Order: sequence, then C-alpha cells, then structure tokens
Amino acid sequence: MHHVEHDHSAAGIRRRLESGRGHGHLRDIVYGAMDGTVTTFAVVAGVQGAGLSPGVVVVMGLANLIADGFSMGLGNFLGARAERLATERARRMEERHIDTVPEGEREEVRQIFAAKGFSGADLERVVHVITADRRIWIETMLREEHGLSLDTPPPWRSGLATFFAFLAVGAFPLLAFVCALFAPESVTRPFLWSACMTAAAFFVVGVLKARVVEQSPWRGGIETLAMGGVAASLAYGVGALLGHVAL
Repeated sequence: MHHVEHDHSAAGIRRRLESGRGHGHLRDIVYGAMDGTVTTFAVVAGVQGAGLSPGVVVVMGLANLIADGFSMGLGNFLGARAERLATERARRMEERHIDTVPEGEREEVRQIFAAKGFSGADLERVVHVITADRRIWIETMLREEHGLSLDTPPPWRSGLATFFAFLAVGAFPLLAFVCALFAPESVTRPFLWSACMTAAAFFVVGVLKARVVEQSPWRGGIETLAMGGVAASLAYGVGALLGHVAL
C-alpha cells in the first residue's frame, strides 16, 4: 500500500482544510532571515576590509540590523497592505457588477468553469450553485477572474514576521565580534567565526524551510547555504574592495 501524507477520512479532511486556511509566514520569515544575514555580513565584510576594530563592526552592524530590519518590515507591511486594498477594490467592483449586470457576471462564471472542463447540465448546475450565494459568487470572481488570494494575514503580521526574522538571524554574523569586543582573548579571528556563523544561519533557514515544504532537510539546507553563500561572497568581495579604496 502506498504511503499517503494525510488522513483522508471525512473528519480528517475537514480538520485539514480548516487548519490549512490562512497564510503562513514562511515567505516573510525566509525573506527577512536571508536578507538580514546577507546585509549584516556585508557590513561586517566592509568594515573588516577597512581594518577597523571589532567595536566599530558591532556598532555599524547593529545600526544596519535595526535600520534595515525596520525598513524591510515596513516595506513588507506596505506591500501586504497594498495587496489587501487591491482585493477590497476588486471586491467592491464585483459587487457593483453583480448588482448592475448580473447576467453578464453569470456568463463570466459560465465561461470560467467551461474552461475547466465543465459542460452541459453540469456546467449550468455549477453556475446556478455559485451564483445562488452572493458571498460565494463574489469570492469566486475574485479568485478565478482576478487571481487574488483571500486568505492573506493582517499586513502588520507580515511586517513583524519579516522584521523579527531579520533581527534574529541577521545577528549571527555579529556574534563573534561581540565576543571579541568583550572578551578579546576568547576569539582571535572574529571574521572567520562570523563567516562560519553566517553559513550556519543559511543552513538553519534552509532546514526550517525544508521541513515546511516536505523537502529533505539536508537538501534544503545545502540549497539555501549555496544561494546565501553566493550572495555573502559578493558582499564580501564588494566590501573588501570598497574597504581598500577607503583606505
């Protein structure tokens, strides 16, 4: 017997559909974590390239972490809010169209489901069921005609998810320099440790992402490490180059 991932009893399906509604924050978290790590490491690389002290690295890194994290969180909030406003605008338009040209809207439903393979009496039954309920009718048009998602979270939650992921994971490249600042004898090569911590951060983000999308943790970790490594290498190269120019 083949293995199936979910309970396909009627009760199991109902629970899964109910719990699966809504928008997860995986994209927001991965986006914030990756960008926080790369941008913080870029600051570390640039200051290290200029040969400045660990204290300067920590101050500039923290300033970047907070300012850029807030900027990214705000940007994600504004983007999510714009999407929600666009959905509400489309909803008002569909409500107006249903009130003024209901037969035209029924024909849109008919053509949408005809394109999905329905025909004859089955097609007319689908159109009748959908257009008999105003809420279902409007939501169907929003999804099928406009391609909009109706299960998005409050914009402030998207913004906070990005901001806190940026701060939490983006702090990894700074940890070695914080240790070197307060206990210089314990960390003799902070930049090397920072690079290792950055790599570890990428790998952890990849593993967490893999668990959600049911991918092999090793594969997810290595893929994210490779992509993040390329970005971090570019950051290091530019930072080192500009550091020498600054000198």
